[in-house]
Amino acid sequence: MIGQLGQITVSVADNVMVGQLGTEPLAAASLVNGLFTVVLVFGIGVAYGLTPLVANARGAGKKHLLPGLLNASLWVNLFTGAALFLILLMLNPALNHMRQNPQVVELAAPYLSITGLSVIPILGFFAFKQFAEGLGHTRQAMQITIAVNVLNIVLNYLLIFGKFGFPALGLNGAGYATLISRLVMWAAMAAFVLHSRLFKGIDFTFSLPGVQRRTSYEILSIGVPSGFQYIFEVSAFAAASVLAGMISPASQAAHQIAINLASISYMAATGLAAASTIRVGHLLGMRDSFNLHLAVRTILVMTVTWMTFAGLVFLFGRHFFPTLYSSDPEVLQIARSLLIVAVFFQISDGVQAVGLGVMRGLKDVKIPTLITFVSYWIFAMPGSWIFGVRLGGGVVVIWYFLAIGLTVSAALLLWRYRVVITRLHTVHNENQTL
Repeated sequence: MIGQLGQITVSVADNVMVGQLGTEPLAAASLVNGLFTVVLVFGIGVAYGLTPLVANARGAGKKHLLPGLLNASLWVNLFTGAALFLILLMLNPALNHMRQNPQVVELAAPYLSITGLSVIPILGFFAFKQFAEGLGHTRQAMQITIAVNVLNIVLNYLLIFGKFGFPALGLNGAGYATLISRLVMWAAMAAFVLHSRLFKGIDFTFSLPGVQRRTSYEILSIGVPSGFQYIFEVSAFAAASVLAGMISPASQAAHQIAINLASISYMAATGLAAASTIRVGHLLGMRDSFNLHLAVRTILVMTVTWMTFAGLVFLFGRHFFPTLYSSDPEVLQIARSLLIVAVFFQISDGVQAVGLGVMRGLKDVKIPTLITFVSYWIFAMPGSWIFGVRLGGGVVVIWYFLAIGLTVSAALLLWRYRVVITRLHTVHNENQTL
């Protein structure tokens, strides 16, 4: 959880510091971060394809498979990162056709190119991170993430505002700070995995010709659907940012503030989701369906407890938190209203995040991918466009429909889990009978 919170801290620090530059730079950051996140989460989803395979190999006692899994994952991630960077570059001209404020678009274009390049090192980092976490070693990635976040904040201060002789690059400075920080993250995580005694006895070799086609296929068969799961969800929130920009820069800036705050509790929930993937994958490899179900129930209770606490924090802090980002009275008023909506969808947001993690550990990703598409792009986004923009309901109405999408997703994922766990119990009982 702390490691995942560390990931979002980079975005929080960027937005708080960029917000000091004014409403337009913050709106530009909202636009770019929305687009970048849609692309990035697909790559992260692909990277997540490694974790259940490593956990499963560990549970089944097949240690000899581990070097090949890491080698394949690293190359898959690097090629994916390069492809995603090219996609981001091609999105740059599209900014002029999104009905956004011209000043916002002018600021956003170079920032998108700089930030986009960081997708390659962050996916390199995730290859080593997911490998270590699949073996149960999560603390080191957390420590590296926290240390690099401190570096990112320092670089933000130097490059955004031009302190201690550095150039004042404004919004672009935040992009360079993020790029440098993610290069350091990749190098640090790779050094840990390759040189730590925790992985003694694993003969690591990194060679493109050495990548086994079957191993790559196994990673992609889990990772690509997982990537689309994240795309369907995150793209809905990115589209909501674009819809908010069609209303006004103040609405878009307020949306960015509220979504950035809500992302803090969500990323903590994804930490629990990652734990569920590791634990479920390990127990699946051991064929222990009883303790698997116990682990899932436990982590769901933990998630509901955490998200309830987070909702109360947002409720009582709705007047204070937005002031960390902006001093514009209109932006602050809208952001407070959005945080009230965020209070109501906290539990749904957490349950659907953990639900996806559980199903990933069970290697059941196709139906959950369909669930995410239906929840956000059949239920949430059409209503957001019609009632929020066309009929003038405003950005708060957009958020109501996002809440509906999260709730539908959570309910359907719980249903899917019941179907799969019942099937596992049946197979387990039949094997015991035989």
